Amino acid sequence: MRKNQNVIGDLNNLGKIEVIEKSTPFKGYFQVDTYRFRHSLFEGGLSQEITREIFERGHAAAVLLFDAKTDEVILIEQFRPGAYAAGMAPWLIEVVAGIIEPDENAEDLAQREAMEESGCKIGRLEKIGTFLMTPGGSSETIALFCGEILSQEIKDTYGLDHEGEDIRTHRIKASESYKLMNTGKVTNAITAIALQWLELNNERIRTKWLSD
Repeated sequence: MRKNQNVIGDLNNLGKIEVIEKSTPFKGYFQVDTYRFRHSLFEGGLSQEITREIFERGHAAAVLLFDAKTDEVILIEQFRPGAYAAGMAPWLIEVVAGIIEPDENAEDLAQREAMEESGCKIGRLEKIGTFLMTPGGSSETIALFCGEILSQEIKDTYGLDHEGEDIRTHRIKASESYKLMNTGKVTNAITAIALQWLELNNERIRTKWLSD
């Protein structure tokens, strides 16, 4: 078990973090690290010692597939065991997403997952942002893009068999996707962010992509 003792860092000059101990009690496909730390308080001084487990599952990228010519989006639907465990409907409407491999960047991941999960070849990518998903207990970030649909290989289902993926796609008007979000049918947070962004930037991105 690897341990780092008494490391003090300064993040963006906003405050001090004293890591008393970091250990890794579990390492499998994912990893759990345990931190013992103190951090600076807004009123001055340091907090009491805090112990937290952090879920390390890597960093991810996601892409909202958008056809500027037809003003349509392609969303995917698949079973999510975490949603089932939370007591929610487990077949979620989502944007394409995946974990970034060590030898690829977020843009490459977006291209790869678009083909694997939806059969889509995509062109230009517009960066929406990078977001922490559950910063209270995980280090995971998601780099989110809007991707230009160039073509789609039509199939009944998509995904990789060896990863247990069973995915279908839905091509709908962008305006209909906003209604899905506004009526609570989209419960995946990164998908909601992507659709809200498109609703605000639809005219700008269509003008940009159609004029080039």
